Amino acid sequence: MMSLSLIFSYPFMQRALIAGVLVSLCAALLGVSLVLKRYSMIGDGLSHVSFGALAIAVALGVTPLYFSIPVVILAAFFLLRMASHPRWNSDAAIAVMSASALAIGIIVISQTTGMTTDVDNYMFGSVLAMTEADVVLSVALCIAVLVLFILFYHKLFAVTFDENFSRATGLKVDRYNTLLSILTALTIVLGMRMMGAMLISSLVIFPALTAMRLFKSFRGVVMCAAVTSVACFCAGLVASFTLSTPVGASVVVANLGLFLLSCLVSALRRR
Repeated sequence: MMSLSLIFSYPFMQRALIAGVLVSLCAALLGVSLVLKRYSMIGDGLSHVSFGALAIAVALGVTPLYFSIPVVILAAFFLLRMASHPRWNSDAAIAVMSASALAIGIIVISQTTGMTTDVDNYMFGSVLAMTEADVVLSVALCIAVLVLFILFYHKLFAVTFDENFSRATGLKVDRYNTLLSILTALTIVLGMRMMGAMLISSLVIFPALTAMRLFKSFRGVVMCAAVTSVACFCAGLVASFTLSTPVGASVVVANLGLFLLSCLVSALRRR
């Protein structure tokens, strides 16, 4: 069994740890609000949009990360508008956009580069794929996400629990819903390089669900989700290295294990 000091002596593991912890933290904080607002599947929809965007970027020969960020932010804004439209509901809007983006991505890949290593890394995640430039961009944007979340914490709290009351008090609900979607879009794009576009949405959903089984207050759930997300990412990253498994899948399995444990604890409490 390798020691942790030896595992994290490799530069690529150091880059993955720094970027992964920040992305996990952002995803957990945003995930609590998204799950409570019943927007939890927005992460899955945006991850499929990011896959479609990266497929087009690879075909055009441009940097996928820089191309995906504006596309996914635009998709998040559009998705929010569709979800609030009287003829649509959020599930239908996410399903339409998710399936369409995935189909476009598959067609573009099949007609251009095919399933290359780069595309495979973006789909299923790879710690080797993280460059120093990716880490710098991830750190900068994740800090921006965290600062915005902390600055607007009380307003996001109000919008999460009661939109009608928030509107009555003069709060710009649409503005904060848009902010939440944009922050989620940034987190999805930043995490897909390491977690993979197919599994990044689990970082948004699992920690929030786990925390809700253990705590009742909003602040308690947010804090628990943050700790849970970071701990599961670190455990998944170490397991991925030692067992030679995909990092995204390893992190999801770690989250699943902790979620099942929290369900057991919650059931025992009710007895």
